[in-house]
Amino acid sequence: MRLHYTLRVALTLLLALGAAALCVALRTPLPWMIGPLVATAVASMAGAPTESAGPLRNGGQWVIGAALGLYFTPQVTALVASLWWAILLAIAWALVLGVGFAAFLYGLHAPRLPDVAPRAMRATAYYAGAVGAASEMTLLSERVGARTDLVAAAHSLRLMVVVLVIPFGLQASGLTGVDVTPAGPRVVHPAGLLALALCTGAGALLMQRLGRANPWFMGALVVAMGFTMVGVTLSAVPVWLSNAAQLVIGVSLGVRFTAGFLHTAPRWLASVALGTLVMMGLCAGFAWLLSKGTGLHPVTLLLGTSPGGITEMSITAKVLQLGVPVVTAFQVCRLVAVLLLVNPLWHWLEARRARDAAC
Repeated sequence: MRLHYTLRVALTLLLALGAAALCVALRTPLPWMIGPLVATAVASMAGAPTESAGPLRNGGQWVIGAALGLYFTPQVTALVASLWWAILLAIAWALVLGVGFAAFLYGLHAPRLPDVAPRAMRATAYYAGAVGAASEMTLLSERVGARTDLVAAAHSLRLMVVVLVIPFGLQASGLTGVDVTPAGPRVVHPAGLLALALCTGAGALLMQRLGRANPWFMGALVVAMGFTMVGVTLSAVPVWLSNAAQLVIGVSLGVRFTAGFLHTAPRWLASVALGTLVMMGLCAGFAWLLSKGTGLHPVTLLLGTSPGGITEMSITAKVLQLGVPVVTAFQVCRLVAVLLLVNPLWHWLEARRARDAAC
C-alpha cells in the first residue's frame, strides 16, 4: 500500500531533521543542507518512499534569497559593481567550460551509445555539460531531441559532487571565515520581518508569473537587495528559519536520486563525476588567477565560479563566511547568461558543424 503524500513528506522531513542533527553533532560543514541531502539521497536510491513538497522547496529558496539580499549594502554594491570585468570573464569561462565538458562527454560516450542518433547524442552531451540552470537545461534539451534522463542525471550528480566536495575541502583546509565584506543585519524585528516576507514574497510571485528561472530565489533576492542597497534595513532573518530553509533545499536535491538512478548508464555517471572533479580543479586555478587582479580571496572566487548551483553555492558562502555578496553576484550573472546564451550557442555550433560538413 502506497503511503499518503503528506505522510511521505512528513517522514522524509523527520529523516532529514535527524540527519541534520547528526551532522551538527559531528560538526560537518553545512549540516542543515548536507545532512538532509545525503540522507534523503541514500534513502531514495534504496527505494524508500521519500517525497519533497514543492511549496516547502519554494519557501526555502524564498528565505535564502531574502537572507542573501540583506548583504548588499551600498558599500558592498559598489564593490560588486567594480568587479564587472571579472564577472564577464567568469561568464565566458563558464560557457567555455561547459562546451569543453560536453566535448568530453560526447567523445567518450557516442561510440558506447549507438542507439542514440548522433545529433541527439551531441545535444545530450551539450546540455548535460552546461554549467548551471539544471532544470532549464533539461527542458531545453528535450526540445532538441536529447536524452533528458541523461541530462537530468548529469546535473543532479554534478551538483551533489560540488556540494559535498567543496565544503568538506574548505573545512579540512581551514579556509573559512575570510569574508571581508560587512555582514547583514543581525537583529530580528518581528514587524520588519513580516514586511520583508510580504515584499520578497510579492517579488517571488511576480517572477513566477513572468516565467523567470528560480523565481522564489531570484524574486526574493532582488527585492531584499533593493531595500538594502538604498539603506533600508527591515530585519535580519532568524537563524532557525535559515536552517529550516537549508533543510528543505537539501531534501529537494536528495529526492532526485531515485531507486533507478544508479542504473542510468553507470559509465555516464562515472564520467560526469570525474569531469566534475576536473572542472572544480580548473575553477580553482581560474579563481586564483582572478584573485590576482581583483584582490579578493581565491576561495570566494572559487565559489563564485564553481560548477555548482546558485542557491547551494550562496548558502556555502553564507554559512562558511566566504564573501556572500561576491559569490551571489557571480552566480546570479552566470545563471542569467547561461539561460540567455546556451541555447543560441547550441544552434550556432550546429549550424557551423553543418557548414563544415558540406564543404
